[in-house]
Amino acid sequence: MRSPLAEYPAFRNFFISRFTTTMASQMMMVVVAWQMYDLTNSAYDLGMVGLAQFLPALALALVTGQVADRFDRRRVLACCLAGQLLVSALLIGGTLGGWLNREFILLASVVLGTAKAFQMPTQQALGPLLVPPSVLPRALAVNSAATQFAIIIGPAAGGFLYVAGAPVVYATSAVLFMLAIVATLLIRVERPPAPREKVSLETLFAGIGFIWRRKEVLGAISLDLFAVLLGGATALLPIFARDILHVGPWGLGVLRAAPAVGALLVSLYLARRPIQRRVGKVMFGAVALYGVATLVFALSTSFWLSLAALALTGAFDMVSVVIRQSLVQLDTPDAMRGRVSAVNAIFIGASNQLGEFESGVTAAWLGPVGSVLLGGAGTLLIVAAWMKLFPSLTARERLGAGMEAAR
Repeated sequence: MRSPLAEYPAFRNFFISRFTTTMASQMMMVVVAWQMYDLTNSAYDLGMVGLAQFLPALALALVTGQVADRFDRRRVLACCLAGQLLVSALLIGGTLGGWLNREFILLASVVLGTAKAFQMPTQQALGPLLVPPSVLPRALAVNSAATQFAIIIGPAAGGFLYVAGAPVVYATSAVLFMLAIVATLLIRVERPPAPREKVSLETLFAGIGFIWRRKEVLGAISLDLFAVLLGGATALLPIFARDILHVGPWGLGVLRAAPAVGALLVSLYLARRPIQRRVGKVMFGAVALYGVATLVFALSTSFWLSLAALALTGAFDMVSVVIRQSLVQLDTPDAMRGRVSAVNAIFIGASNQLGEFESGVTAAWLGPVGSVLLGGAGTLLIVAAWMKLFPSLTARERLGAGMEAAR
């Protein structure tokens, strides 16, 4: 049976671009993390890699949203990918030249963070222009499936290719970034963009104001911020791989891919059977189970149990991701999607990159196991608090219920 998404060639190119970009980025970050830990043996420095990628998104949030709403989103996205291509080339040079050190890795992470600061809101704002609103939840699930499949292949391939040397991994990432640039430039947007507003203080802060007024949107994206900020363990995987589970770079690659396996299976299911009812309660339940799976991973000393727990974190997180992204995109008018997505990108970046920094700092104080245990317990507390703070989000029945209100 032919998928309705096959009718939209622009979405197909967007799909290819996102898949290759994610795969390239995941391959590159496996090697960056391993090289940093090899150089410093420091959990704190692993956290600093995440912080270095997050700070540009925070500093440039008002600018990135305006760029996404005022310029050709395809070209902006292509420029972001070109920046990441440049970083992969510099990492090849640094590794081969023998001048790769802690400071260089952190500088490369800042450049990557800057490129991703513009990429994320632009990418999120471009996607809804490529399919009708009624198809958007399914399109987001398909894109999520592609992303998770790339996350499975990318870290595993990065870990195995690392046997041939870090430059081989970085060169493969560079080729994938080039393919993504070509696919992005081939996207043709059928629906015209919204008229551009004059830049003013009001337009600069419009995304923040919109999110503050739309409590369900605020609750959804802040839930992700605090739950994943506390519950994520990605930055500590090199420590778990080497010192607790006693596996090498290949094991690290497999561990990093494990959440994506669970997420991929769930996203494929949601692409065929989108969640139609009780979306608020389903989202909160999924985040709570994410916290429980994180606790299991923290306590595990078995490689296979750890893989299973990480796969479950990915599965439960994917349910939350699809609901949250659909809710935010459907409740936001196109003229403001870039600015709202820029604010959303800060929340996502904080939950991921800043979460890596938090994991590194708490691991330096409590050890890796204590850090992940604290995060899993914190996630459960956040779910309980947010269900009380945002009752309308808890009671949200359907994804499209806020479209008219947003207009």
